[in-house]
Amino acid sequence: MFEFILPDLGEGIVEGEILKWYVEEGGDIVEDEPLMDVETDKAAVTIPSPRGGKISALKGKVGDIVNVGDVVVVIDDGSGEVTATEEKAAAKTFAEPDKAIAAPLPETHVPAAIPGVRRPVPAAPATRRLARKLKVDINLVTPTGPGGRITPDDVHRFADHGMTAPTAATSTAASAPAGTSDRTSDHQEHIPAKQVKDDTAFAEFAAHASATIPFLELEPLPDFSFDGPVEIEQLRSIRRKVARKMVTSMTLIPHVAHMDEADVTDLEAFRVKERERRTGGSGGRLTLMAFVVKAVTAGLRAAPAFNASLDPFKEEVIYKKFYNIGFAADTGRGLIVPVVKNTNSKSIVQISDDIFEKATLAREGKLPPEDMRGGTFTITNVGPLGGTAMLPTINYPEVAILGMGKVQEKPVVRDGEIVIRKILPLTLAFDHRIADGADAARFVGELVRQLSDPNLLLLET
Repeated sequence: MFEFILPDLGEGIVEGEILKWYVEEGGDIVEDEPLMDVETDKAAVTIPSPRGGKISALKGKVGDIVNVGDVVVVIDDGSGEVTATEEKAAAKTFAEPDKAIAAPLPETHVPAAIPGVRRPVPAAPATRRLARKLKVDINLVTPTGPGGRITPDDVHRFADHGMTAPTAATSTAASAPAGTSDRTSDHQEHIPAKQVKDDTAFAEFAAHASATIPFLELEPLPDFSFDGPVEIEQLRSIRRKVARKMVTSMTLIPHVAHMDEADVTDLEAFRVKERERRTGGSGGRLTLMAFVVKAVTAGLRAAPAFNASLDPFKEEVIYKKFYNIGFAADTGRGLIVPVVKNTNSKSIVQISDDIFEKATLAREGKLPPEDMRGGTFTITNVGPLGGTAMLPTINYPEVAILGMGKVQEKPVVRDGEIVIRKILPLTLAFDHRIADGADAARFVGELVRQLSDPNLLLLET
């Protein structure tokens, strides 16, 4: 018998949701055939079988969350003895973990470990293997590495000191506000064990957060079922990743927004004419987004601060000399940001074809992980859904994002006369730590100028 454990799926990945089984108990499997689909908070991957044989047991059903290191399937490979996944098998399955799982945005610095609270922790696969070998729960280890990363020394230090998670009763007494310990103990027997555990974890987390951020006081949500029927859905996978990234962005980055409008009347006329001319061929789905991507690329070359990242721990600004523009895609599984690479060296037609291809794959859940990493600037467009303007959230660790509203016909004054023009609302949200309002005004002003004159964009191409 061979017990296959869920291997390391890439740096920072600690768990995944089972999306699909390609096998069933009692069925046969050939080595390297698809075994299961697992979705993490970064991407969905198909895991091949490391062994051939008969499926003796599946250790989870579709929708279950499994942790890295958990046994997910038992295969009768004819060996007659029970063996666990060897390091070689895991290495064979994911020889290049960075290519198996999308990791477009690194995790931010994390606080000290909080007993009882499960949180994703950044650690290298080798460090995770060391933690499993030493029987250490890596979620409880206090990180000391750069950016909150757990190092092998952190794991050894935790193991050497024999640290363990406190019991629920101890944690509750230690974290409860003054004057509440007696009340808690009096009613402990009337509260379900799971609720006690959840309340303890929340109390510890709230106490830590309040000590870290002045005036922050967290309270658990009320039980809404007392007021009417409710439906509860677990926040999982990509939706959960989006939530974490948004909190990270809004917590770490001082957002500022600069708004303007671009007259795209001439550009739209040119775009529609070219799309009709190219129907059935390259550029046959020419969209306004492709022109905006090209204009943004030109703007970033002139304003490198918006094509950068800021390391708050090293107090360094990293200026990127490459131009990979991400665009927000609305999918049934959550917000995905495909990335068009090297937009400075691509034509508008090539960019348009890339956008269509990547957006289609994203909606189908087939976008390769490498197409979601490496972005330097993001554009989000709510125009097709309506809305005159928006305040987008920066895609951390980038430092700026452009929001596009709906193109509408509006009366404007041109040469002293009122005329009807097609107007595109634009909002640039940027990190005030690396740029000022004047920088944003110049950047958006140049963007407006290029979008108002198709000839300028053609010169860029």
